[in-house]
Amino acid sequence: MTPETVGIIGIAALLILIFSRMPVGFVMALVGFVGFGSLVNFNAALNLIARDVFDVFGSYNLTVIPLFVLMGQLAFHSGISSRLFDAAYKFIGHLPGGLAMASIGACAGFSAICGSTNATAATMAAAALPEMKRYGYKPGLATGVVAAGGSLGILIPPSVIFIVYGIMTQQSIGKLFVAGILPGILLTLLFMATISLWVTLKPELAPKGPRFTLREKIASLSGLVETLILFIIIMGGLFVGFFTPTEAGAVGAFATLAIAVVRRQIDWKGFTAALVETTRISCMILVIVMGATIFGHFLAITRIPFEIAGWISGLKLSSWMIMMFIILAYLVGGCLIDSLALIMLTVPIFFPVVNHLGYDPIWFGVVIVLITQIGVITPPVGINVYVVSGVARDVPLGVIFRGVLPLLAALVVGTFLLIPFPQIALFLPALMK
Repeated sequence: MTPETVGIIGIAALLILIFSRMPVGFVMALVGFVGFGSLVNFNAALNLIARDVFDVFGSYNLTVIPLFVLMGQLAFHSGISSRLFDAAYKFIGHLPGGLAMASIGACAGFSAICGSTNATAATMAAAALPEMKRYGYKPGLATGVVAAGGSLGILIPPSVIFIVYGIMTQQSIGKLFVAGILPGILLTLLFMATISLWVTLKPELAPKGPRFTLREKIASLSGLVETLILFIIIMGGLFVGFFTPTEAGAVGAFATLAIAVVRRQIDWKGFTAALVETTRISCMILVIVMGATIFGHFLAITRIPFEIAGWISGLKLSSWMIMMFIILAYLVGGCLIDSLALIMLTVPIFFPVVNHLGYDPIWFGVVIVLITQIGVITPPVGINVYVVSGVARDVPLGVIFRGVLPLLAALVVGTFLLIPFPQIALFLPALMK
């Protein structure tokens, strides 16, 4: 068999095993090992696995992942997420759909110190859903808003997806982080506008909440200040070139712990729980990176990525039509495969094409993160929907999926605005030192 045929068989086997619910990282490693061994020899495949496992788990660059994950876990266990929701609730909770808008605002704030879509969705579900239920919000609206708002966790920096993309494509992680700020703000506003329109058309979905006094609003800002301090320390340091991303992660984790200890908002149980969750999540991510690295080396010797890049580049189509084709591929893939696994699988294939067409790699990173956000709330994978369903056990899964549909429109609009207006993503990185 030709290398291309072996590669196609390998990709088909990979998809079958992933859909059978086997762990994605181990599946990619297994298929990559068997495929590489069949094309070269199995001694070479064993050497490949040994080298790739060592390179991934011994990589200094990848230490940024557990540091930012730790920061998010410390923020969660110290109650920062609840205080964020409380502040947003007191300011805009009295508006039509105000509690839902407050949930989106709190998701955006927590995303700025978390970096994970699943963690953001789970955290805000625990904080916001009981309040929306208490004030008579319909379950579809309440759960859909939290699931969609949680997707901001991979766009607003720090983002684990940006870190992995930056390492894979050798782009500046700091610039990728900064590039996500304005699109993140834009998407937050689009979500809020969608909720406002939705509730205006169907007022019965979301009764108004109570009004709060000016004193109560000002008092609630203490929950926002600590998040703002952390965001300024991390992103400010990255923006002026004072920190590397790894140093920013370490400083952010330490600052989060220091704030929690000084304000007596975390106990020993919460601290150990944060460490355990950080270890679990970081190991999961690193295993996926390891598996994708092995599978990527297998794909490289099949020459499939280069053949696809050559075929697409040779099409008599304009560059924007080819980009539409790539975006469509990500939209379909995002509905079927976990977002991190999708990035690891497809970037080696499409990144050379994007480079050849002259698109900015930082801009492309933001675009594919936006597209994978759509994947985390659409069936059959829709991981955020399953996370929210685990918290709201009394709400059927179908109701949550229907609840995210209006917010999908906001995601699609946000994604396609970046195509004619790339400066939304590129303006701030251009100012970096």
